[in-house]
Amino acid sequence: MLKEVDDTPLSNPILGRVRNKARWHGRGSDWATPIDLFLELDEEFGFTLDVCASEWNRKCDRYFSVEDNALTQDWSQEICFMNPPYGKVLNDWMKKAYESFINGATVVCLVPAATDTAWWHNYAMKGDIRFLRGRLRFVTQEGHWQNTFLSSVIVVFKEEVE
Repeated sequence: MLKEVDDTPLSNPILGRVRNKARWHGRGSDWATPIDLFLELDEEFGFTLDVCASEWNRKCDRYFSVEDNALTQDWSQEICFMNPPYGKVLNDWMKKAYESFINGATVVCLVPAATDTAWWHNYAMKGDIRFLRGRLRFVTQEGHWQNTFLSSVIVVFKEEVE
């Protein structure tokens, strides 16, 4: 039997799934990408746009916030960095990244290594997949380190240059 730490039930009686309390918390998904990882990628790609950002965690001068709704914006001529919110919406973000690549963008995605999901097979496998060693530590707006309990990968959608 799972132990409950607070009033929040660990399982959903309708879905029957167990909630991993380490992944579901009150801090939302507005986390900052580790700066050393971003700088390494930026040196290689030269990003022009952060498509999933907020004022406090943006990595580029140009960025789309929640209010801008990047999923409705044109990324086609950009070199994009994307650290999307995790969860069911990840399919929408990976679809947008892939379609933007088809329309001329370079999109570098920081996503979980969720190899059992539809979005992984439909979109991630069409890119260059770079597995990261270890687990990333993100930073919350309050300045707290947030460990992930998922392995992360970089998926690159970029035209091959010969």
